[in-house]
Amino acid sequence: MTVRIGVITFPGSLDDRDAQRAIRIAGAEPVALWHGSHDLDGVDALVLPGGFSYGDYLRSGAIAALSPIMTEVKDAAAKGMPILGICNGFQMLVEAHLLPGGLIRNHHQHFVRRDQRLIVENTTSAWTTAFTPGQEIVIPLKNAEGGYIASDETLDRLEGEGLVAFRYAGVNPNGSLRDIAGVTNDAGNVVGLMPHPEHATEAGFGPDTTAAMRSGVDGLGFFESAIAAVARVAA
Repeated sequence: MTVRIGVITFPGSLDDRDAQRAIRIAGAEPVALWHGSHDLDGVDALVLPGGFSYGDYLRSGAIAALSPIMTEVKDAAAKGMPILGICNGFQMLVEAHLLPGGLIRNHHQHFVRRDQRLIVENTTSAWTTAFTPGQEIVIPLKNAEGGYIASDETLDRLEGEGLVAFRYAGVNPNGSLRDIAGVTNDAGNVVGLMPHPEHATEAGFGPDTTAAMRSGVDGLGFFESAIAAVARVAA
């Protein structure tokens, strides 16, 4: 079975081709989708990539969340399809109310770019089963509006129900409340995070590790997890 994962391009997307490449490296078939379409082309999973959709006007991800294809994304999410929002894609998912909370300007008011240590908190979602609880991974991060916020009530629920997917380790790069780097929905099929796993899938192009420069491939686990999730459903 060939798993087909769609990557939606919005006006201002920057990392859609990177996401397609990561999917191919992980062993699935990437499918390019356009934000103005109402056709998901029969894909098994979806990625909303990073970038600056619509120039980040109004709020990051707010305009893209109203794109025509988001009607199909919401329907697919309700049916259990694995959906990953990366950086700007995460912002779209919260703006579309597919994930709780919101993203605001970094607390230091500057764009940040770094190889970021993360702690994997949830290993039961469609995008995280390749990891172990408490595992530390390194994923590139680049954002200006990456501060995760939510009400105390929502934060307590996320913590209590195990819906915090990833937490920043070592340093909180953007002021996210409770060091939250990514979350999952109740069903575990929709995940969003600010760091970019698609930039850590190929040796020679990933973060530095103790083994060698640019050898980090921790991002592969995201896509391998989704491929396994689709295969389990199909079995």
